[in-house]
Amino acid sequence: MTNDRWLIDIARRLDRLRAVPSAALAEAVERNGKCLWEFTEGAPLWAAKPLTDRELAALLCAGCPVEDECLELELRMAGTHTVGVWGALAEDDRRALHPYWLRRNNAAEGGHAR
Repeated sequence: MTNDRWLIDIARRLDRLRAVPSAALAEAVERNGKCLWEFTEGAPLWAAKPLTDRELAALLCAGCPVEDECLELELRMAGTHTVGVWGALAEDDRRALHPYWLRRNNAAEGGHAR
């Protein structure tokens, strides 16, 4: 479990967004998402390099002002069926995060999961 500490910390960080409606998260991501406005003038220099999904997530999302909102929205909408880069995480990392995120949401709603 200690190897997953970073996932638990991310799930805890997202707690603050639990009550935000999905439509509001989507609007914030569409309006402020770095991936939607920074790369409209052409491909960045690193785009021609072969990158792992984690490397791509780190480069694409670095400094994004709505990273958490993007991640929260993707966890809600896609769950374990997630594809691509969202919220600065590769899909395998989001799949690993999903059970921790789900447990925190269930616990907050009065469920027994922790």
